[in-house]
Amino acid sequence: MRTFVYTSRPSRVVFGAGTVDRLAEEVERLGCSRVLLLSSGPLAAASARVHQALGGLLAAEFGGAAMHTPVEVTEQALALLKDSSVDGIVAVGGGSTTGLSKALALRTGLPQVILPTTYAGSEVTPVLGETRDGRKVTRSSPEILPETVVYDVDFTLTLPLSLSVTSGVNALAHAVEALYSDEANPVTDQQALDAISRIARSLPRLAADPADPEARADLLHAAWLAGTCLATVGMGLHHKLCHTLGGSFDLPHAETHTVVLPHAMAHNAPAVPGVMRRIADALGVPDAPSGVYDLVSSLGGPTSLRDLGMPESGLARAAELATSTPYPNPRELTTEGITELLTGAWHGRRPEGAPSTEAKLARLTEQVVASFAQAPDPRVRTLLSDLVRHLHTFVAANDVTDAEWQYAVGFLTRTGESCSPTRQEFVLLSDTLGVSSTVDLLTNSRTPHTTPSAVLGPFYVEGPPDTPHGGDISKGLPGTPLWVDVRITDTEDAPLGNAVVDVWQSNKDGFYDVQLPDLDGPVLRGRLRTDAEGRITFWSILPSEYPIPGDGPVGQMLDAVGRHPFRAPHLHFMIDAPGHRRLVTQLFVSDGPYLDSDTVFGVKDELVVDFAPQTGPTPDGRPVDGDWRRLEYTFRLAPLAG
Repeated sequence: MRTFVYTSRPSRVVFGAGTVDRLAEEVERLGCSRVLLLSSGPLAAASARVHQALGGLLAAEFGGAAMHTPVEVTEQALALLKDSSVDGIVAVGGGSTTGLSKALALRTGLPQVILPTTYAGSEVTPVLGETRDGRKVTRSSPEILPETVVYDVDFTLTLPLSLSVTSGVNALAHAVEALYSDEANPVTDQQALDAISRIARSLPRLAADPADPEARADLLHAAWLAGTCLATVGMGLHHKLCHTLGGSFDLPHAETHTVVLPHAMAHNAPAVPGVMRRIADALGVPDAPSGVYDLVSSLGGPTSLRDLGMPESGLARAAELATSTPYPNPRELTTEGITELLTGAWHGRRPEGAPSTEAKLARLTEQVVASFAQAPDPRVRTLLSDLVRHLHTFVAANDVTDAEWQYAVGFLTRTGESCSPTRQEFVLLSDTLGVSSTVDLLTNSRTPHTTPSAVLGPFYVEGPPDTPHGGDISKGLPGTPLWVDVRITDTEDAPLGNAVVDVWQSNKDGFYDVQLPDLDGPVLRGRLRTDAEGRITFWSILPSEYPIPGDGPVGQMLDAVGRHPFRAPHLHFMIDAPGHRRLVTQLFVSDGPYLDSDTVFGVKDELVVDFAPQTGPTPDGRPVDGDWRRLEYTFRLAPLAG
């Protein structure tokens, strides 16, 4: 049982497109009538839109927000705030304006409304990082948490791709570290994994189309989730390093997060392998640290601290600062270990931990798939590639042992050895696993206005005996006499003459002729041709339920899982008409058993029909003592494509 503590932070979120139009309403909801607007130079268009939305609520504006929230900038904004007698703060922008808003709120107690234009996520956290004398200090307090966040997707549509990537990875870092936080809990875990998945799928979409509104919405949604994680649980090594590098070496915030994250993950990976597997699954990659690095690299994001302006001579100092104060982290922190981490990040090396089993399996799968790349038939290439991926996934997900693999090979070998000209054990295996019916359902979906098809089954024999209209395919075998009168038409109900119709069925004891070696020649099977009205008639006997053969591997499989072997009673048809698609189907006896549990999953409601009980004279005058049955049905065939 997992023990955890979860604290929900009380903030209001408004999310959508065009939500800036609700800004005045949200400000007034907080009881404010004179607000200070915080922004920065590059946000002129967004600031103008906020100006318009605030109207007469705007009392003053400060446009000098700076990265890492230096206290001297905060003091300048605080002086303007006091001179303007405001009763609320509105901030539009990224982490810099949000940080300034938090710093002012902490000093004044004024309520905040934040309109993010990036994906930093700090707008939903009670955390503030301020820089004084070249050192960044982080604190957390309920007074820091903004009261309302208005997420307007429209404000992110023009965010440059480069900034979208680094800001998105900044959010990714919050989600990653939340998963191995010592305060992790099930609620935050789900938020973090959702955020990781959204970031992994939306960033490549933005690379293809930076103005894609759905991708922007997905990424902004992820930023909110990731920021909520940051607000709920403590962060670890990654965030400590980034605060150190930003505050002491003046490195850009989001870019630093982007470079450091895969290296911090690789450093912690040996201590939290389970968490890294969950992150890798959410990213859709075999290895989490290298997967993040590859994502950043593929999007043209920064991968080296050197390129951000970090002096190599400062790495040792940064490692000392990052380890000077203890803080929670899944792996023990040492100056040597952090120096090694930072050195890799400075050079921009791809993290290369010991390959996990999952990574080795993924590489093996792709090697096999790649071997089909030169297949001349693209359909063959696709089918084999997907088959290999699904088989490898099954083996890995179920941790198949060598003994189990050998048993499976032996099972398939015995299945092949059980096949003969009169018995198809592989078809029976496909039937009982529902594969035949799955293919059949897909076939039906392509011809929705025709008679549904059904599985062929293992007892069809090529070249059944020709049977005249009104003939008897039962050849005198005991059973309830059955008169069959069916028509073959196209989808417009026009009769199809000269169609070839093969029929076959079991006897009253549930056996096919091929299962009864003492019978002389084919019986209970025949081939007829329709007349000009598309009609055939013949006599047979009422088919019975029957068990599929249980003396082979398929029967052993059913015994092993406690499944019965019975098929519902039915009559088989295979119909070929010139210019039309072949129809293989079955008609099931409506009052027969096993309709709801047919062992090959072949029953379809549309094929369950009345084999109507009759007495008295028969349609062709044949004398019958006692009861007999009558089957009337119309089959509709689809035309050939083209």
